[in-house]
Amino acid sequence: MRNNVATLPTTMKKYLFVFSLAVIAMPVLLAASDILDNIGNAIRSGNASAISQYFDATIDLTILEKESIYSRQQAQMVLQDFFNKNPVSSFSIIHRGSSAQGSSYGIGKLTAGGQSFRVYYFVKQKGEGYFIQEMRFERQK
Repeated sequence: MRNNVATLPTTMKKYLFVFSLAVIAMPVLLAASDILDNIGNAIRSGNASAISQYFDATIDLTILEKESIYSRQQAQMVLQDFFNKNPVSSFSIIHRGSSAQGSSYGIGKLTAGGQSFRVYYFVKQKGEGYFIQEMRFERQK
């Protein structure tokens, strides 16, 4: 007797469908998680150059009250200036999330220059790569 998908009970078909989706989505979710960790490691080291390799061609960058859309090179210089004025002591990702459309975000706590900052970065998949679309550094009260 042949056992194929058509003869499986409905409940089993649902489990098989969900499992199939998970297997298909897993590489995308793992890649998004890796990129968030890579960016987190670059923030932890205060390395604007390493972070900028993940910037899209333009990025919406907010550092404290100063917000603008910058080119990759401009954003790197602005971020390097921030790190020069606020040497990094620690950084930890406290929350992360992703969507089925290929976007992810990380929220972390940065201690730098004797102050605490909330850091938010939004990453979107474009082709085979992931690029930061938006990044924010806000002072914690």
